Amino acid sequence: MSSPLAFHEAPLPLFAPDEAAGEVLVQGRLPSYIRDHRQRLRDRFSGGGAAAMPDYELLELVLFRAIPRQDVKPLAHLLLDRFGDFNRVLSAPAERLKEVKGVGDAVILELKIVEAAAHRLARARVMHRPVLTSWDQLLDYCRSAMAHRETEQFRVLFLDRKNVLIADEEQAKGTVDHVPVYPREVIKRALEINASALILVHNHPSGDPTPSDQDIRLTGQIAEGAQVLGIVVHDHLIIGKTRDLSFRSEGLL
Repeated sequence: MSSPLAFHEAPLPLFAPDEAAGEVLVQGRLPSYIRDHRQRLRDRFSGGGAAAMPDYELLELVLFRAIPRQDVKPLAHLLLDRFGDFNRVLSAPAERLKEVKGVGDAVILELKIVEAAAHRLARARVMHRPVLTSWDQLLDYCRSAMAHRETEQFRVLFLDRKNVLIADEEQAKGTVDHVPVYPREVIKRALEINASALILVHNHPSGDPTPSDQDIRLTGQIAEGAQVLGIVVHDHLIIGKTRDLSFRSEGLL
């Protein structure tokens, strides 16, 4: 009996040559060299997990389901050349993914399913838990959701009296270097859901998390308005591509 982790290519119906795929099925099955390559990658993943694989091989595993009848290694390399690494491929906007030759709706859907699953897992580790005692998990969640976005996004994490995360909401999204945020709307929403504390989070698509003068002014305005109503602003996090900045740690809050 085969192991639960064993993977096998199911027989496929006999197709005519597929110009887009660039491969011809042989007697209703994948060419043996593609089939063998896929099985080697699956075996490697089963034995060592993602740590045992470079980005292009992990990406191939994702592409197998979207493109069942061709060698996906060239496409994996094209995607990594365009976007930089595995995470940036997953988080790339659909419009930009479509610009890569060989990427169609099936590929985009598969990539976005994996991205959504990663976000869901990271979110589950922080929602309805005390945030201040699981700070590393919170940062991991923010990075997975925002570090590789190509436009700015402003999120607010709402906490209850015990600093348990009760809501995570996108307040605004903007351009590559600006996002419009209205302090009164942030405070209004906190009152609506009976939040006692806030953590502000936004990303810098440039990769540099250094706060702008506008970032500093906005944070001060929100903190002042919140304080009047007895709401605490614990921190403002800026998420860059490879590093983050905490207003609290930098003495800016």
